Amino acid sequence: MPRIYIVRHGKAAASWADSADPGLDDTGRAEAEEAGRILAELPPMPLLSSPLARARETAAPLERLWSTHARIEPGVAEVPSPDIPLENRSEWLRDIMTKTWAEADAMRRAWRDGVVATLVRQPRDCAIFSHFVAINVAVAAATDDERATVFSPANGSITILETDGTRLKLIEKGREAETVVR
Repeated sequence: MPRIYIVRHGKAAASWADSADPGLDDTGRAEAEEAGRILAELPPMPLLSSPLARARETAAPLERLWSTHARIEPGVAEVPSPDIPLENRSEWLRDIMTKTWAEADAMRRAWRDGVVATLVRQPRDCAIFSHFVAINVAVAAATDDERATVFSPANGSITILETDGTRLKLIEKGREAETVVR
């Protein structure tokens, strides 16, 4: 079964309410380097990244180590918030994180289903650079849990899943840390 190493991006340089697409700060770059060192111990595999800067920058150290480039994969991007003004995004996200997916609107449920479909269809081992909510979607699908937040992956953490082409199986949760939505 293909194994999926899903990496939460490093610490962002700006809050969700201050920037729609921040890159990494110094701590985030160090977290990205560490994740790259850990994954570089594995045989080279395809790399996929959310299109957002913080995920792409987290993939960069492993891209350098393996002399490759991550394929941009919108199916592992952050939960969409196009209708939420920037200044209201943090409050909106905190609210989403306390609910179940049954309580989410149709657009967010469709996004969740797309994340799962993207992961399930991976034909071989791969490393994916993504986001807190997307990683929670994956773990929730693998454990049949409907909550939007089932654990708190730390920045730069690596969660390991497997897929049989129809379902996800949780192998190991990544390192956890308290996440504060800023």
